[in-house]
Amino acid sequence: MAQDINNAQNEQRIERSVFSIQWVAFSTIVIKEVRRFMRIWQQTLLPPAITMTLYFIIFGNLIGSRIGKMDGVDYMSFIVPGLIMMSVITNSYGNVASSFFGNKFQRSLEELMVSPVYPSVILAGYVMGGVARGVMVGLIVTLLSLYFTDLQLHNLPVVIVVTFLSAILFALGGFINAIFANKFDDISIIPTFIITPLTYLGGVFYSISLLPEFWQNVSMLNPILYMVNSFRYGILGVSDVSISAAISMLIVFIALLSSISIWLLKRGTGMRS
Repeated sequence: MAQDINNAQNEQRIERSVFSIQWVAFSTIVIKEVRRFMRIWQQTLLPPAITMTLYFIIFGNLIGSRIGKMDGVDYMSFIVPGLIMMSVITNSYGNVASSFFGNKFQRSLEELMVSPVYPSVILAGYVMGGVARGVMVGLIVTLLSLYFTDLQLHNLPVVIVVTFLSAILFALGGFINAIFANKFDDISIIPTFIITPLTYLGGVFYSISLLPEFWQNVSMLNPILYMVNSFRYGILGVSDVSISAAISMLIVFIALLSSISIWLLKRGTGMRS
């Protein structure tokens, strides 16, 4: 009986020790990632703020004043949620892609891979770092937008859920991109040729109800359309898609990309020469 009690206590101590190791590893990665993009804020936080301000001025004030209303709301108010989401997506993706590939290039990941840290913890740490940057840039863009228009918050829970799920999804995408990248140029291919076109065609600047029926159906295949519209619903209460379908799609894709990322980490894909 005493032996059983001792064994149970030993198992509990081992479990607490393992949890402590994993938590320290996770928090260390996240803190390192946040400090990294905060240290070079002139390259990570300032450029998207300037870019989005130009969008507000050109598309909102100059062109928007001639367009009038879109889906019953002022055009400036219509494009603001899409621009905020665009900044969240691109910065979440870019932070993980550049940081993880940089560590891989410097071979600092090899020590992490042979440590007792679980692959899922490594993944979660880098993803949360990307989410932190995406959300921070999104907040900056939101504050800048208040100078140009008055935003009305329609559904706060939807705004929070969609923001974090979208940031997590694209941080995972950046992680997979970094795993397969062989040189720094490789981490810019997907953002340039896939993410940017899908973003511009994702309903940021227009409602898909303006398109012919065929192109409306084609647009429904664009995953970014669901993110932009569900976020716009949270802000303005208008959307071209089902909010429940959008959130469900985000959760499914996050689960899929998480499984792929952990599998690639366990195999050591792209990290073993």
